This record gives sequence, C-alpha cells and structure tokens, in this order.
Amino acid sequence: MRNDQFGYETSFSSPEAVLAWDRMVLAFLAHGAPTPDHLGAVLDEEPGFAMAHAIKGLFCMMLGRSEMVETARAAHEAALLHARQGAPLPREMGYVRALGAWIDGRPTGTVREMEAILTRWPEDALAMKIGHATRFILGDNKGMRASIEALLPAYDAQNPARGYLFGCHAFALEETGDYGRAETAGRLGLSLAADDAWGLHAVAHVFDMTCNSRAGLSWLEGREAAWTHCNNFRYHVWWHKALMHLDQGEIDAVFHLYDTEVRRDHTDDFRDISNGASMLMRLELGGIDVGNRWEEMADICERRTGDACLVFADLHYLLALIGGKREIAIKRLMARLHGDAKCANSSDMMARMANPGLSAATGLEAFGEGDYKTAFLNLGRARRTMQLAGGSHAQRDVFERLTIDSALRAGFMAEAETILKERSAHRAGKLDRYAATRLELIETARGGWSEAGRLPAE
Repeated sequence: MRNDQFGYETSFSSPEAVLAWDRMVLAFLAHGAPTPDHLGAVLDEEPGFAMAHAIKGLFCMMLGRSEMVETARAAHEAALLHARQGAPLPREMGYVRALGAWIDGRPTGTVREMEAILTRWPEDALAMKIGHATRFILGDNKGMRASIEALLPAYDAQNPARGYLFGCHAFALEETGDYGRAETAGRLGLSLAADDAWGLHAVAHVFDMTCNSRAGLSWLEGREAAWTHCNNFRYHVWWHKALMHLDQGEIDAVFHLYDTEVRRDHTDDFRDISNGASMLMRLELGGIDVGNRWEEMADICERRTGDACLVFADLHYLLALIGGKREIAIKRLMARLHGDAKCANSSDMMARMANPGLSAATGLEAFGEGDYKTAFLNLGRARRTMQLAGGSHAQRDVFERLTIDSALRAGFMAEAETILKERSAHRAGKLDRYAATRLELIETARGGWSEAGRLPAE
C-alpha cells in the first residue's frame, strides 16, 4: 500500500505508478492536456489498478460521444475484472460504481458515489472535480456549490489541490449569482495554482454576468499561461475573450479569435462545436455576415445526429446544422429527439431530451425556417427548464437571445421586454450591448415602428 499526495491509501505497489497518478490528478484539476498521458502511464505501470480503468471510463463518458460509450463499457469491465482479481480499497471501488451508474444512464448516481467518497475522504480532489464536472453536465448549479462548500474546511494551506478547490467554488458561486464572492474566490484560486484555468474562467464569467466586458478583457490579458496549457478547454477561454470583444462591438477582433483560436483546429468535440455555433449565431443575430464559417461545423454535425448522449450537445449540433442549412440532417436529428422524448423515464439524459430538449429543438428548427411565432412559443416553453440542459449561464445565453429575437420578429414586444428584464436581473441589474439594442428596438416599436423582423446590428 502506498499513499497518494493527499495522504490517502491506495492499492498501488509501485512508487512510479503513484507518481504518475498524482500527476494525472493535478493535470485533470488544471484541465491539462497531459492528463490522458499520465493516466496511460499509470495503466502501463500497474495494469491491474481497477480505479484507473474506472477513471478512464468516466473520462470517456464526460466526452458526450456515442462511440466512447463502448470504450467506457470496456473500461468498466476491466475495472470489475481487476477488482475481483485484486484487493481494491473501498474508496477505489466507489469510482468503479460511479462509472457503472453513468453507463446505466444515471450520472446522478455517479454524483452520489462521489459524494459518498467525499464524506469519508474529503481531500480526494479527484472525486471533488468529477462530482463538480458531472453536476455541471446535469445543470445542478446549487449542488455544485453545496458540494464544494462542504469541503472548504478540509483543504488547508498544505493541500496541493486547494487552489483548484477555490476555482471550483468561484464557478459555483458565479452560477448561483454570488458574483462578488465568485471573483474573490477565483482570484485566490489562481494565486495558489497558476494553471487553474477553471478559476480564471470563473472570473471571466463574473465579468460577463455583470456586463463589464472591458474589465473582463483586462482580466484575461496577460494571463494566457493559465489556459494555453489546457486540453480543448483552452478554446473555451478564447471564446470568452471573443464574447467580450463582441459586447464591445469589436467585430474584427471576434473574427480573428474565432479563426485563430476558437475554431482553429475544426475539432468535433461537442464543447468546441458549442463555442463555435453559439458565437456565429450571436453574430448573425447582430446582423453580422459570418461568411462560410458554418460549413465546417455543419459537415461535422451531420455525422453526430445520432449521438443521443447530451441534450446540450444536440442543441448546438442543431444550431450548426441550421446555420449550414442542412435540412436532411436537421430532420434526422429532430426525429431522433422525438424518439428520445418518448423514453424520458429510461435515463437521466433521456429525461433532459424530453424537457427541455424537445421544445428547445423545435423552437430552433422553427427559427431556422423563419417561423418566429412557433420558435418563440417553443423556446419560451423551454427556457424555464433550460438549466437542466447543462452548461453555464453564458453558454445557455444563446438560447435566451434566440427566444428574445424570436419574440421580436413575431411581434411579441411585451413578452420580449419581460424576458430582457429578467435576463438583466440575473446580470446584476445591468445591460449589455445585446440587451440595450433590443430595448431600444422595443421603444422604437412603441413609437410606431412596425416592420416585423428587422433588428439593429450590434
């Protein structure tokens, strides 16, 4: 038995495996690109370590890709086999059960397993981060905050994960509207862990939600080292910077970042697609011509219409297909969503496909067809439960904007104004460029402007 960096027993026999494991955990906390390499080194050194196979499977499930589910199943089978052949510790078996729950369609069960681990071993930062990430996928912002805050007393100055814990706390605080404390926690986390991209990006979220994009740009400027080491999460931080330029009306800067960072590599990861699709849609809602940039994402998303892993992913695939005018693929994805909605009781994710997924997707499809009344009625129905789709407030805001613009184009001015006011209430009572231009449009309409569908450029 050898202890890990948090002082907890493991069933490793090799010191090299422990070292690789500790490196993997810290890399995962930092969204570091070497994470899978370190995990591979662990499995090379001790292929019978059941927990490592479970972690491999959990990482696969987080990718939200149908082809990775089989890889996760194989990892689970390997974990169970090695557990029977060896003598895994109770903490390690919690991870095996967590993977099994997700494969069975119950990531809520994965969260419960992580919480059970943290109750006995609160300094297990891997369980902390996996639970945090899974709750994020499930749209459980209150659970994220409660889980992290229960752990804060256990992480003293000697804990190597303390900075990352503060980064997670910062994000949870921001997602629950406590913006002042979120900024403080994020700054503290980054001071303790210079590569804490999650905490740095949590502070960027604060500036987005408080409509202070200029300060957000100043925050990110010169701190690139905190995210350039990351896996594809680095594209997301660049996306945040591009969003801030969009709010400032600096469109050339938006396109530069989009082409050189956000979609530089044309990956097919759903998180990268969500960055690109939501940015292009925001630009188009502002009357900006995005050229042929939809095409590469639409090509990818045509191949992903059958995934049925995460509704958050499906909705962004649909955005890309609408932008690329791929009518056959849109119909195929919509037919699959209708089928999924009938299986709402079969899994956590199918429940989300049914609500809010189907209404939101129906609204998006109608928007693409220019049927703005149907778009508004369906997007409006979905918006009260869009939290369940997962992602952050900043990411889901593209659907809020589409709801508002659908209302405006359909002539529902009062309803659009109500949603704009609710949106601003969540943003510290402030207006960003998007909201200001829409409210100006509504005031113009009150003065006799009646040309439906015309929107001012941002």
